Parts: sequence; C-alpha cells; structure tokens
Amino acid sequence: MTTTQSRTDELLIAHLLRRAGFGGTAAELQKFSKIDYEDAVDQLLNAVDTTSLPQDLIRRYHIDQSDLRTRGSSAGNWLYRMVTTDAPFIEKMNLFWHRVFATGQTKLIQGKAMSTHLDMLRANGLGKFDDLLLALSKDPAMILWLDNQDNHKDSINENYGREILELFSMGVGNYTEEDIKECSRAFTGWTVENTDYMALKMRNNTMRPYGYVNWQFKFDPDDHDDGEKTFLGETGNFNGEDVIALICKNPATAGFIARHLYHYFVADELPVPQWPHFPPINAQAIEVMTHAYFESGYSIKAMLRALFLSDSFKSQSSWNARVKSPIELVVGTVRLAGGYDSPTSDVYAHIAASGYMGQDIYAPPSVEGWMGGADWISTGSMVTRVNFAGEIVSNLENNGVQELISTIRSTAGNSPTADSLVNASLVSLGKLQVSDGTLEGLVEFAAQNIELSNPTDEAIASLLQLIVSTREYQFV
Repeated sequence: MTTTQSRTDELLIAHLLRRAGFGGTAAELQKFSKIDYEDAVDQLLNAVDTTSLPQDLIRRYHIDQSDLRTRGSSAGNWLYRMVTTDAPFIEKMNLFWHRVFATGQTKLIQGKAMSTHLDMLRANGLGKFDDLLLALSKDPAMILWLDNQDNHKDSINENYGREILELFSMGVGNYTEEDIKECSRAFTGWTVENTDYMALKMRNNTMRPYGYVNWQFKFDPDDHDDGEKTFLGETGNFNGEDVIALICKNPATAGFIARHLYHYFVADELPVPQWPHFPPINAQAIEVMTHAYFESGYSIKAMLRALFLSDSFKSQSSWNARVKSPIELVVGTVRLAGGYDSPTSDVYAHIAASGYMGQDIYAPPSVEGWMGGADWISTGSMVTRVNFAGEIVSNLENNGVQELISTIRSTAGNSPTADSLVNASLVSLGKLQVSDGTLEGLVEFAAQNIELSNPTDEAIASLLQLIVSTREYQFV
C-alpha cells in the first residue's frame, strides 16, 4: 500500500467512524490504522459489544434503572450503552430504527417495554428485513404504541396496518386504502399477554400492587380474522406473517428502506412525507442497495456493506454533509472526552441536554419520528449544541479530557507551532476535516492566544472549545 493510499484510507476510515459510529476516538483510530478500508467496514459491521458498563453495576448506583420506570431512567440506561460500547455501530443502527419505527415511552408509560423493544432491534436490526418486521409486529411496545391490542376481527383498528405500509416498509403511493384494511385484518389477534383488555385501555395494567411486569406477545386465534384477503394484488387466507412476506418481496420496500439508509448514513434527504413527490438525491446509491437487498435475501447488513463500499459513500462530497442529530452530538462528544468509566449522575444531564437540543430519546414527536436535517438547527438549539460540546471538552477535572490534551501535546511535538497544535487537535477529535477558512481561523486563534512555547491545559482546552463550535464539528 502506497503512502498516498494509506492516507486516503485513514481519512475514509475516519469518515466511516463518524457515520457508522459516533466519531473516531483515539483508541478507535489507532485500532483501524493498520487495516484497509474494506476490512474496517467488515469489522464495524460484525463487531460485538464487550465493554458496555454492566447492568448490575449501573443498578447498584442508580436504583431507578432497575425498573426503568421514568423516561430519564430508561433513556439514560441506553446512553450508558451508546457511550461505553466498543461496538458503536450496533447502537447507531438502533438509533436509526428508533427513528424509522418511532415508538415512545410517553404513551407506553413503563420503560421496561422500551428497553425490551431496543433489545429486539439489537437482535434483528442487521438481519433480514422480513425477520425484523415480524419481530416488530410481535413487539409489545409497538403493539401498544399503535393500538393493535384494539384490532379485533369484528372491529378492525387500522393504525398498525397503515403505519407498517406508510412508514415502516413501502411508503405512500405503493399501496391502496383497501390494502391497509386487508393488512389490518391480517394482524387481528396479535396482542399483549399478561393483561386484561380494560386495564390495558387504562394504561395502568401492571402498576399495582407489585410494580411493572414485562409484557409479552400473544396471538389470540379466537380474535383473528382468518377469512380470505386481497393484499398488494394477491389473494389468500393471509395472516400477519403472510403480509410481511408480500411486503418484503415488493421492490417498493427495498427502495424505501434504501432511501432511509442513505438519508441516515450519507446525506440528509427531504422529509419522508415529501418522498412520494420527489426522487431520491442519489438514485444510483439506492439502486446499489436495492440490488444487495434482493441478492442477500433482504439482508440489512448486506445493504449497508454495499453502501459503505460505494463511491457515493466514499466520495469527499458526502463528508460533513449531514447535520448531527442531538444524540449523535452528545454521544460523540462524551466519547471523545473519555466516556463514562463508572456510573455517574452526568448521564441524566447529558440525556436531558439532547432533549434541549430537540431530540428526546423515547419521545419521538409523532409516528413519523424526527425529520432531521436542517430541523435540528435553530438559533436556540445551536447555542445549546455549542455550549454543551464546549463544556465537555474543556472540563479539566475529567480524566478523559486530560488524556485528550496529553495526546494533543504528544502529537504536536515538543516545540509546537500554531499549525501543528491545531492539526494535532483536529486529529485527536477524530481526524476532523475542516475547510481552509476554518483552518485559517483556528491557526490564527492559536497563534494569537496560546503561548506556544509552553501551552497550558487551559489554553489547549480553549482551542478544543473553538473547534467543537465550528460548522464542521456540528456536521458529520
């Protein structure tokens, strides 16, 4: 491998770690520095979490995270995993599916159902899409979120039948209103175990006297409409599994999921409600993923591998082309600053900060989830984003920040220049690429405000604060 090729791979891998993770920490960049780009893609796709803080340790310090009763507790529990895992791609995919299959604790009340929902996404989110849709359709959180417990053979409820087609698989324009009715009939009898109907309607079915009980899926054959149905042009005695099979073999489904993946991993698309009226930004990238979808038997992992190895993803024109979501900003910044080495009350402040920026985890604004893109940025949210990132990277009481500064000193050399100090800082923040104008401004700041012969911790921290306030850091 030539020096130029090695340099190109290093920058591509840094780009990959920003998109398929939460930004490359020093340890991650070092880990991937000796392998080529394709191997890096495969390692990320196949990684297994080995470093997340153990649940028993978390619960020892946070009794509220034993039953996950409040949204702060359940969301904070997920934040621990996102920050401390050595397989960040798994959690990045969970965030993706949480955005597509928007489900909220605000309606479910109990956080355990959301935690179980997240475990279901971890188990199925990179597998075959038909398996994922089946698991989703049997998930108690989704059943209650979209009221399928109210979907009966003599009185259908169309909420889930509509959303599985409109938002979860095919998109508007690829099915009819009659398809929605027939799909809903197929899912009658798919409900929740260990509760009774009236208590479930009251949303307090397992609160007393012994606390929350983890709901389970139940199929009630007596409440299932087993009559003939015509769905997507085919007729038969279809049940939920049958309609999922028909959905997943439809080309519209492959294109819809591919567009979601492009929207999340490559460049911000238009909001989903506009997709029926406007073509994808990059039809070629959608075609590449659609081909992988059918060639692999509907594998999401295969679609992503094809995307990450495509020219569309690797092109420098796609770098810094997506606005970081609030949770991406929070997790990425905390990870760069050393993460959590033990349970801490900071996890609650950090999950709240994401909400102040516009993304309350486990509380999507609607069944459409978060629109993303430019919607993440407003005058108020931008101030919050900059202040949060600046406070994290300049906290000299944090051992992780001290290690970050030590790494910058070592990289910049014994007699640093303004250029070498800035470059060392950019490398330590995940090999962050900035425009010539931004670089010039950072170098000027360092030359005018830092005693380069002996830069103090405070001075380097002030430079880090300035870097995380740049446009490039706010994008990914």
